[in-house]
Parts: sequence; C-alpha cells; structure tokens
Amino acid sequence: MPRDPDPPNAAQMASPSYRLPMLDQDFLLGPSMRGVRFLVEFAKADEILRQWRIRSTIVVFGSARVREDGPGRQPSWYAEARRFGRIASERGGAFLDGEGLRDNVIATGGGPGIMEAANRGAADAGAASIGFNILLPFEQEPNAYSTPELTFRFHYFAMRKMHLAMRANALVVFPGGLGTFDELFEVLTLRQTGKAPAVPVVLVDEAFWRSVFNVDALLEAGMIAPLDRELLRFAEDAESAWRSLVAQGLAEVTVPATDPPKDI
Repeated sequence: MPRDPDPPNAAQMASPSYRLPMLDQDFLLGPSMRGVRFLVEFAKADEILRQWRIRSTIVVFGSARVREDGPGRQPSWYAEARRFGRIASERGGAFLDGEGLRDNVIATGGGPGIMEAANRGAADAGAASIGFNILLPFEQEPNAYSTPELTFRFHYFAMRKMHLAMRANALVVFPGGLGTFDELFEVLTLRQTGKAPAVPVVLVDEAFWRSVFNVDALLEAGMIAPLDRELLRFAEDAESAWRSLVAQGLAEVTVPATDPPKDI
C-alpha cells in the first residue's frame, strides 16, 4: 500500500508556533518583539564599530538635496563638506593609532547630498567613514563613499540617532531642511539638559543659519538662557569649522598614521 503522504503530526509541524523563534519572521516582526528589535539594531552596529576600533566620531549633518552641480550655493556647500571630511580624517585620528584605535571618524546619515560629500572627503583621505542609513517609505540608498563595512541601515530613527550621538566628539552642520533641524535640535537639547557631553557644535554658513534660526529671538523671549546661545558656533568653510572644533578642545593629530591591511 502507498504510504500516507501526510503524517499524523503534519498539522503540528506546519503550525507557526512550532517554528524556531529565531527563524519565525512573523513573530520577530510582531509588536511584542519591538524591544528585541531595538536591541538588535543597537547591537549589530555597536559590534561592528567595536571591531573596527572606532572610539569616537565627528558627525556631519546637512541636506540630502544638495548637489555638487546644484543651483545657488549648493556646489560650495558640497565642496566644503567634502573638504571638511578630508581635513577631519587627516587631522583627527581616523587612521589606526599606536593603540589600534580610531578617533573622530566621519559619521553621516549615509545618504546623498552633504552626507555623500563628507563621506567622500574621508574616502579622498583614504580613511574609514560611517553611513547610518534609515529605511524610508521612499527608498534611500547609501552613497558610494561610506566604507562598505561601516554602512548600516536602521528601521528606527531613535536607534539611528543614538548611534549618531553616542560616540560623537563634535557635530558639524551644513545647511539643511527638516531632517537636519531634527538632528541638530536633538543634540542641542541633550547638551542643554546635560544628558550628553559638552561636544562642540559648529554651523557652517552663518548667514544661512541666522536667516532660518533666530537664537537671539529665543533669548529675548525668555525661551532659552544666555548660556544656551553659547552651545552654537559658526564657520564659513571647512578649514574654519575645523579650527573652531580644535579651539573648543578637539584633539588634533598633526601627522596621520597609515592603516595596515585590514585584519579584523
């Protein structure tokens, strides 16, 4: 007699409850596992950054809409962001030092525009740089200049922001829109409330920033304290932005080390 193709326990073996939890995508993507997904998003990037011996970063924000050949001042902003990525990488310690650590590695949101320019500048210097991409309804693809092994993608904005902030030795912000403002004010609020170290924040192109963000009006209205105005410094180009960071205590490495072949 032919064997019954359906064993008596077929229904049990086919049940979703019988799947190994770690292989059950429906379960892992369910609402009860949101905390676990947060943990996984934190742990993956954290583990890789530790493997690459990245102790600290310089975060560069700015508009994804800026183009190297765009209208108005866009080409200048792009060029200065690219120049800053190179300067910071060459002078900040992005190459492995004698202790096998990297400091002030360029970190961006991983996308186009100013983010691309800063990652590109690091690549010009032959240094590693990080791209913290975010999954969006309209697909954001990583730019071609962040180090491939340091190009991440997050689902949760909160976890992406945490990784952008937690190793930052400084924040340099080029002209941008709502996303740039969101990231900037997040860091300013953390600094104002003492929830983050006193890392320097430099805004590039003072005329642009004063036209869209009136700090003095906030002060006059009593919305911020006089000391809060000191949270911000302004610069006009890559070199002056770097000098401002150094003047505020950022360590400068005068002669970059040479990275050995990657063995991690």
